[in-house]
Amino acid sequence: MADQPFELEIFRTLWGFQGRWQQACDELRAAGFDGIEARLPADAGTRTALADFLQAERLPYICILFTSAPVLPRQSDTPADHLDDFARQLAWSHELAPRFVNVLAGNDRWPLSSQVEFFGRALEIAADSGLTCVFETHRARSLYSPWVTLELIRQLPELRFTSDISHWVVTCERLLDDPADDLTAFIERVHHIQARVGYDQGPQVPHPAAPEHAEALAFHQRHWAAIWEAQRAQGREITTLTPEFGADGYLHHLPFTDVPVANLWQLNRWMADCERRHFDRWSTHQPLSMEP
Repeated sequence: MADQPFELEIFRTLWGFQGRWQQACDELRAAGFDGIEARLPADAGTRTALADFLQAERLPYICILFTSAPVLPRQSDTPADHLDDFARQLAWSHELAPRFVNVLAGNDRWPLSSQVEFFGRALEIAADSGLTCVFETHRARSLYSPWVTLELIRQLPELRFTSDISHWVVTCERLLDDPADDLTAFIERVHHIQARVGYDQGPQVPHPAAPEHAEALAFHQRHWAAIWEAQRAQGREITTLTPEFGADGYLHHLPFTDVPVANLWQLNRWMADCERRHFDRWSTHQPLSMEP
């Protein structure tokens, strides 16, 4: 397996982007990105317009959908409500011909038995849709914790995931690098990476290049490299990664002036450039100590 081609494709998130699609497309291509990752529009007219744009630009698309409501689920919605919404949105997703669908599913408050039943049915709905569906690790959602996720894997080993491990770092209030933190079963099932660097008190460091966050960056990179290793061993030819530094309270602001400490597009471009170098070093067996 080690000798077969294995390539990294990097997608641009539209989270926090305020411009037009054409601007986003022009910028991402100039920066060497391969496609976009963005929410599924709820409005039918917007979906049609986006589908036409993606086709005209030949732009690969990763679709994001939220069961119940974005971003936090409605607390009154039952697992059945989430499943009905999932099926409805998957039908809409077909209109956009996505590479795959990244799903933020469920609610962290449900008991484990309900979580297992929910994901078992979600897997059936995904299979019926004909779309590749992967489930993202995210606070407030069912996969908020590595330990809940590992138990779901034990009972539903066919689950596949998007790894945004920054959320688990916050949930567990530490970098998950203790020898007891064996995430192997999860790593072997990761389909897609969202590359944001979190720390013990938050899901997004002010800037991943800052030396005070070198330990957090190194932990995340070790996790991503472990995913690449598993994917290559499984015969994958392409791995996808979306730098996902975002807004909505993730981006740090200065007190009193409310001025952001960094520019989101610059943060995500830096992360993309960093992970291209990281991937190249990993694939040629160069040491990670060379990381900035």
